[in-house]
Amino acid sequence: MSEFNKTTIIVFSGDLDKALASFIIGTGAAAMGKEVTMFFTFWGLNILRKEQYVHIDKPFLDKMFGKMMPRDPEKLGLSKMNMGGMGAKLMKKVMKEKNISSLKELIELARELDIKLVACTMSMDALGLHKEELIDGLEFAGVAHYLSEANESNINLFI
Repeated sequence: MSEFNKTTIIVFSGDLDKALASFIIGTGAAAMGKEVTMFFTFWGLNILRKEQYVHIDKPFLDKMFGKMMPRDPEKLGLSKMNMGGMGAKLMKKVMKEKNISSLKELIELARELDIKLVACTMSMDALGLHKEELIDGLEFAGVAHYLSEANESNINLFI
């Protein structure tokens, strides 16, 4: 067995199917006793956005980014066959019928399993996102933090 017992996952995509895969792998690793860090960067930050609008005075371009990006995990589309949102709705329907956890349930499970959910501060700056617009219970850090965690991990994934 490896001397390292950590898993790190970079969550770069904001697509529903990739977000589901990230959380399924992360919660699976945590259930196996691994220490898991999920580092959300760029479009992956949309997974962590609060459903409700949070008023913050922002420059025009930051406001436009905020309006164009999905808010809340339930608003994410599929990476393939999204068909204007119909694909995501179909996927959620099938998942519910087959008793597969939703993305919101997986996020809650990740919290229960003490998975570190880290929002990339540089990406937040680039996209004009503020801490208040993201779900509670996150850590905020830059790439050096991720690299430090990854350096001590025996599994590193980029999704």
